[in-house]
Amino acid sequence: MDNGGWRGGRRRVSRGMLPLLALHAVNEYYRLPWKPPVTAGLLAANTLIYLRPSFLDSLLPSIDEVWFNPHLILKDKNMKRFFLSAFYHIGESHLVYNMMSLLWKGIQLETSMGSAEFASMVVALLGMSQGITLLLAKSLLLFFDYERAYYSEYAVGFSGVLFAMKVVLNSQSENYTNIHGLIVPARHAAWAELILIQMFVPGVSLLGHLGGILAGILYLKMKRSYSGSDPLTMIIRGLSDMLRWPLRFVRDMFRLRRRRISGRGTIGRSQTSNLSGVWRCQACTYDNSSWLRNCEMCGTSRSNSAGLSRQVSHDLPLEELRRRRVERFG
Repeated sequence: MDNGGWRGGRRRVSRGMLPLLALHAVNEYYRLPWKPPVTAGLLAANTLIYLRPSFLDSLLPSIDEVWFNPHLILKDKNMKRFFLSAFYHIGESHLVYNMMSLLWKGIQLETSMGSAEFASMVVALLGMSQGITLLLAKSLLLFFDYERAYYSEYAVGFSGVLFAMKVVLNSQSENYTNIHGLIVPARHAAWAELILIQMFVPGVSLLGHLGGILAGILYLKMKRSYSGSDPLTMIIRGLSDMLRWPLRFVRDMFRLRRRRISGRGTIGRSQTSNLSGVWRCQACTYDNSSWLRNCEMCGTSRSNSAGLSRQVSHDLPLEELRRRRVERFG
């Protein structure tokens, strides 16, 4: 989350970093056997909001309307600033750095958790990180009179959620990791990155990043104290099933349509078939689609075939059967 250093205007032209981000994302997803959809959706949403294409320009609020500012949020009860500020970025480097981090963390977490639980976690971390940041800013104002430094600052960016995701991702790790050249235990990586970024990167939001770390810790504590799927995960899973149902229905219809048109079957020797959606001609033992009324091999009617005995199939001359096959398939 970066402090306000740029206001208004539209960012539509890439300076070369966005194509590199797109190339990296495509390469990562190409090599994955399963493509995490929620991570891809978050990447697309953040990038489209930054680029503001013409078909979305009139729908998206300007960055001046969504800056995360504790004073304005509490004064106006402005939920737009509270939630949407995380999806806005003040520059291309700000966006690309956050999206590269989201790509790496999101793929690992969504693959291990599943899409529904991962989406639930992102929503929870977003709300908790923003809420904790707001609470910290208000507390500093009340107890230490830090109004100018934190309570009135403007900030945007997804990094608060990313810090929370880093805490969750590394919570069970016993390994060490490299944070800007510093080797630290992975479980403490978020704290090390918080300190290093604050020391060497100007204009970043200390409270935004700290709020993300505390949100990740709080999420893990709540997760451990609650067994089973949380209600938000169940809601998201139910909604995803509802959205998938029409797609499955259309897919099955197209499969049925293709099977009806082709009508191809197999030739067997048994009287019955274990395949669903087919009937076996008693005259020539050809398996036909259940949508066909006449045998595709010999032309025998399905109703007549059902009443024929096995003796009839033996009465049909072999040459006649061959001739009918030639007429059917050329």
